[in-house]
Amino acid sequence: MELASDRRWRFDAAPDEVWAALAATAEYPTWWPWLTAFDAAGLVAGARWHCTVRPPLRYSVRFAVDLDEVVPPCVVTARVSGDIAGRARIDITRHGTERSEVRLVSALTPTRRTIAWLTTMAGPIARRSHDWVLDTGARQFAARAVG
Repeated sequence: MELASDRRWRFDAAPDEVWAALAATAEYPTWWPWLTAFDAAGLVAGARWHCTVRPPLRYSVRFAVDLDEVVPPCVVTARVSGDIAGRARIDITRHGTERSEVRLVSALTPTRRTIAWLTTMAGPIARRSHDWVLDTGARQFAARAVG
């Protein structure tokens, strides 16, 4: 079962400020306590990030993010591999005079047997867990990074 997302969040900061916060990868673990392991060389094309996320269901998801395209201050495209696999894209646009809209479009498929089983057998629970990570992450980003 693929978990496809198309989410938009608005922040009270200009796109350059949002981008600067997004580029502060060393800060990610302080913003997101559910990001239990994180190794990133920065927000640059060609970088590979190693991540472990522990959503509310108490299992860990380990994956790598390969950054394909990074165009400051507006676009990031990436491939995801590991316990989940797929593609993701972030677009940052101006919304009004001093606000930004961040759009995340992703399509992820579980590759680890346990996660694939959970997604298939308990699809609504897996979807809710995935959405929790995205929406909680956006709220925490707003409060801690651009707030």
